[in-house]
Amino acid sequence: MTRVKVCGITRREDREAVVAAGADAIGVINGVSVDTPREVDDETAAALVAGVPPLVTSVLVTMPEAVQSVARRVETVQPDVVQVHDGLTPTQLGALRRRVDAQLVAVVDAEHAEIEAYADAADALLVDSVDAEGGGGTGETHDWDRTREIVDTLDAPVVLAGGLTPKNVGDAVGTVRPFGVDVASGVEAEGGVKDHDAVRAFVQQAKRADAAAVEAGR
Repeated sequence: MTRVKVCGITRREDREAVVAAGADAIGVINGVSVDTPREVDDETAAALVAGVPPLVTSVLVTMPEAVQSVARRVETVQPDVVQVHDGLTPTQLGALRRRVDAQLVAVVDAEHAEIEAYADAADALLVDSVDAEGGGGTGETHDWDRTREIVDTLDAPVVLAGGLTPKNVGDAVGTVRPFGVDVASGVEAEGGVKDHDAVRAFVQQAKRADAAAVEAGR
């Protein structure tokens, strides 16, 4: 079943709305080098993660400069999963994976030259539309057919991100058949504030498309 992650949670009420909508994972952004309204400070990140209920996965989204810095951040925030954008090589990601008590998701562009090495170094791969600074959340889609090739080629679970909305997530799930989908700006009322109706619609459309693909044997 395709998992749904809603990222860039900044408020308790948005976290609770995402849980109520049936999302499988909640992403909290902390410690990134890009300017985004979705980033929260250490204290807020830890509080948001602490309130994620059992059976829903908490994800710390960060852009570390070194293994030590992200390890300290994981210790502070205590997420189930750490999602790493930019900054670390596959070798460093492997070292981080051994060091932290959290699963590791590596973020790459669909055309990254070392995509297999990143997949081997992490527990899962998130394929995003990455900007020049290495950050996601661009609101831009990429070549879903290329991502489907990655899904078919790699053993690691692949999460699809980049420009997803309630209107296109069904097509994305049907085309790519990813392990999961990830949305941030596509379900917002404004930067860093979620539109709860859009969150519900996104989850419903993703799950509906997944069920249809399973029934069709895709």
